Amino acid sequence: MPSSSIRKFDYDPNTRVLSVWFVASGKHYEFLDVPAEAVAAFKAAFAKGVYFKSHIRNRYAVRLAPARAAGSSGD
Repeated sequence: MPSSSIRKFDYDPNTRVLSVWFVASGKHYEFLDVPAEAVAAFKAAFAKGVYFKSHIRNRYAVRLAPARAAGSSGD
C-alpha cells in the first residue's frame, strides 16, 4: 500500500471503524460508522491519499485514537 500520506489503515467491520495512521504526523485517527463498501473502494484506490481526501475525510465522524502506553506492543 504505497502512499506518501497514509502509513497504514485497518478496518473493523463489526464496529465499522476505519483506523488510519498518517505519515507526516504519525497520528492515528479512527473514522466512525464507515460502510464496508467505502473501505473496499479505499483499499482498491490507486492513490490512497487522494481517495481519502475526497471520499473519507470530512464525511465521517472522527476521533484521535488514544496513544498506546509505553512498552505496549504496537503495529
